[in-house]
Order: sequence, then structure tokens, then C-alpha cells
Amino acid sequence: MTVANPAKPAVRRPLVKPDRTVWLVLFFVVTSILLLVSHETDVMKNLGALGDVLRNKVVEALVVSLFLANVLFAYLWKAANWAKLLVGIGSLLFVLPLAGQADTSLLDLSIQIMIFAALALGLNIVVGLAGLLDLGYVAFFAVGAYTWSIFGSPRFSEVLKYYGANAGSTGSGTLVIGLVLTAVAAGSMLYIRGMHGRVAPTTLSNLSFLLAGFGLLSGIILVGRSILVLASGSAEALANGINPGFFWLFLALSVMTAALVGVLIGLPVLKLKGDYLAIITLGLGEVIRVLANNLGLYTAGSQGITPIASASVPWFNSLAGALGFRPEQYYLLFLYVLVLIVIAVILLVNVRLDNSRIGRAWIAIRDDEIAAQAMGVPLMQTKLIAFATGASFAGVMGMIFAAKQTFISPESFNLLQSITVLSMVVLGGMGSFSGVILGAAVVTLLNLRILPGLGEASANVSWIPQEVNPANFNRFIFGSILVAMMLLRPEGLLPNARRTRELHHEDDQEDESADGNASGLKAGGDVYSAGLATTKEDDKTGGDR
Repeated sequence: MTVANPAKPAVRRPLVKPDRTVWLVLFFVVTSILLLVSHETDVMKNLGALGDVLRNKVVEALVVSLFLANVLFAYLWKAANWAKLLVGIGSLLFVLPLAGQADTSLLDLSIQIMIFAALALGLNIVVGLAGLLDLGYVAFFAVGAYTWSIFGSPRFSEVLKYYGANAGSTGSGTLVIGLVLTAVAAGSMLYIRGMHGRVAPTTLSNLSFLLAGFGLLSGIILVGRSILVLASGSAEALANGINPGFFWLFLALSVMTAALVGVLIGLPVLKLKGDYLAIITLGLGEVIRVLANNLGLYTAGSQGITPIASASVPWFNSLAGALGFRPEQYYLLFLYVLVLIVIAVILLVNVRLDNSRIGRAWIAIRDDEIAAQAMGVPLMQTKLIAFATGASFAGVMGMIFAAKQTFISPESFNLLQSITVLSMVVLGGMGSFSGVILGAAVVTLLNLRILPGLGEASANVSWIPQEVNPANFNRFIFGSILVAMMLLRPEGLLPNARRTRELHHEDDQEDESADGNASGLKAGGDVYSAGLATTKEDDKTGGDR
């Protein structure tokens, strides 16, 4: 088609960001000084009225938020690489631990933000990349937490005592039978699966596979019971749980256990999608919480498990002591450094997966499942990988969360936690790694610092009724923020380029009328087609014009 009297197309000039190296370093220095001063009690006393202002909970929350914005600005602003490294490393490895030395709650808050950031990164794979709406994500968090809590606490001794008192005929012979049954069943499952790859499955082969699976489960139960009975003589020696040195082994076990649970939950439900998938994952997540509440022998039920040990790292404790940290702060500082390392690994894995063939397959399934299947993407396998990967991140963070809290109960893993993590993903920007980290920081700061600070500050104001205290309206405020985001910025606070193009495709259309394209309609010109009749008697045909 050709365009009559096309308007001159607007020329888009490339956006050049100004260099903000000086502003970045200056902002880092100012906010660091404010953070350090506002958490030094002796210095605050000498500042008089200014110290009273800085002690205000709202001002303190604002200072913490501004300081954490350093890392965001280092990521967003155009600045010299040395300045970005200075701000990133200085903020996370020097200023925050130094301020946490004076105020332990700041270290606790930082760990909490990073734990939720890792959870948001895991859920982002399931929801943001693969497009699977999961409302039971906190179940994997609970699996990782209980994997360590049962063994790293006095609860393990209680379990051993129970099996010692109720051993029955279980012994070494039962252990041998369990091992043989497990090996035979696992080998049979592998053989049948390989046979299914060569010939079409039959009813008999499917039943045989199910029977072998039942045998594998029975063998694992026999082996587990036998080991517990044989180890029951060490119950007194394990009165405080297993050696904290096994913490590192259980980090890997929590990843594998949560991934396995993710596969087991995903197998029966991933044929569903949309609202149906959301409802059934919500139900399965609640099943895990109810099991934790009812399996009192292992989880202590609603009473919870405490105290939960953390890793013992003598050289790190010596280093922390040399830096001036108090002994009760050693484990928090250790967990802070550990979470930094773990979240760096999780972020690296996310980036690598996003750029891999699996990441492209997830995005294809999210955009159009039928088209992805037609192009050869194995739907079930790809979805299971997404579920297992997201679950593994939640599992390792659940274990660290249990070690930080030193106490967990089923109420720590309710539906509200899943909704909170999902809100972090939506608020930050689905599919954007930096966005979900920002969403986790914003929601956690609102929940733990800003709203409680507003509530405490308004508690002594006579003209504000306690019924409208901001601390009592956390969920209402979160809901209002999400609704506003969906209306004003549906792609999130910090979206990736792909998501922005999807949601603002029409806004990004350029006027190409000069090239004879149909988008010249936006310029207001009349469009003529060479293959259609003229609209007026004296008009020439479209091709001649």
C-alpha cells in the first residue's frame, strides 16, 4: 500500500545517560555516614536535637532505605566501574556489617531481605519465566527448614528414643532387606523407563512401573527405620542434635530434598494451567504445613522446634572477635556472609539459565504453550525443571532461615508467606532478576521497618486513633500498592526489556509511513491500495498514485 501525503516520520535519537560517578560516590558517602551515626548510641546522645530526630523510627527506616538504594543506583546509573565496585562492595561488606555491630537488628534485617530476595528469585523462575502460577511456594521453604531443624536440634534425640523404645523386630537384617529392595526397585524402574523409550508403553508396563515405584518407597522406609533403630543407642550423646559441622552437608541435602519435593508435587499437577494450577498448588502447599503440624514426633507440631544449631566456624568467630563483634553476634555475621554468597550463586544460576536453551524453552511455554510444544519443547520435563529449580532455591534458604531464627513452627510457613513472595515478584517485575530483588527489598522494608516505624511514631499522637495505626494495615497497604502497580506500571518497578516490549508493544510502534508501511495511518494520511478500486470517479488507481 502507498500513503498519500505522509507526515514526516519522527527521528528517534539514542538516549545518552549522563555520567553520575560523582553523584553516586557522594550519595554513598552521605548515606553511609547517616547510617553509621544513626546506629551509634553514644554519638546520638551528643547530637542533641539532631540525635532525637535520627532516633525517630520513621527517620531510621528512611535512612536504612536510602542507604540500601546505593546498590540500586550503582546498578542503574551510568558511572565508572570502580565507583560501582566501591559502592557495592563498600555497602554490603563494610558499612552494613559495621552498622550491624552497633545494632544487631540491622544485620537481622539485611539477612531477612536477602532470604526473601532468594525466594523471589526462585519463584520468578516458576512464575516469571515459565508462566506457572504457584501459590504453594512456601512449602519448599518449609521442607528446607525442617530438613536441618529435625537433625540440628534436640528433636533428633527424641526421635531416636522413640524408635529405640519401639524397635520391634527391626535390626540389621531389616536394613539389608531394605537396601536390596531399594536397589531392585530402582533398577526395575530404570529398565522399564528405558524400554518405554524404545517401544510404546502398555498397560502391563505402566502397572509394573507403579509397582516398582511402590517397592522403592517401601525400601527407603525400611532403610530409614532400620538406621534410626540402630542409632537409637546414641540418643543421649545427641541430646543437642548432630554435630554442627554437618551444617554444610545439609545445605546440599536441603537443595536436593526441596527439589525432589518440587518434582513430586509437580508431576500430578503440571498438566493443569492458569487458575486451576494456582488452586491445586495452594492446596498442596497447605498439605505440607498441615503435615508439619500433625507429625508431632518429627516436627514437635504447633510447639515448634528449638533451639536449632548453626554451623560452627572457629576461624570465622576469631576473625569476628578481632573486628570487634560480640560473641552473640558471631552467628548472625556468619549467616550474613553465607547468605551473600548463596544469593550470588543463585543470581549467577538464574542468569545462566535465562540465557540457556532451558530458559528459552520456559519463555516459549509462558508465551504460548501449544506453539512451544509444536516446536518440540517437552512440556512436562521443562516445567518440572522449573519447579525443581525454584524449589531448590527455597530449600537452601529455608535451612538458613531456620538457623537464623533458631526456632520454627508450622505457622512460619502459612499461605500468607507465599502471597508475600509472589507480591515481591509482581511488584519488582516478573522475569527481571534485578526487579524481583528490588521488590523483595521494598516489601521487606515496608513490613519490618517502615510500617512498624510509622505505627510506633503515631502511637503517641493524640489525634490519631489506634484503630487506624499504619502497622495494623500491612496487607491493605500491600494490596493497594499492587493494584496501583497493575494500573500504572504493570511491568513492575524494574522490568526487563522483553516484558516491557510485551506490555507496551503498541506504544513502541514507530511511524514508518515514509517507507510505505501501514503504520502511516498514525500520521493521518489517506491510504490507497494498488489492488482495490478508486474511491472517487476522477481518482487514479492506488498503484498509479
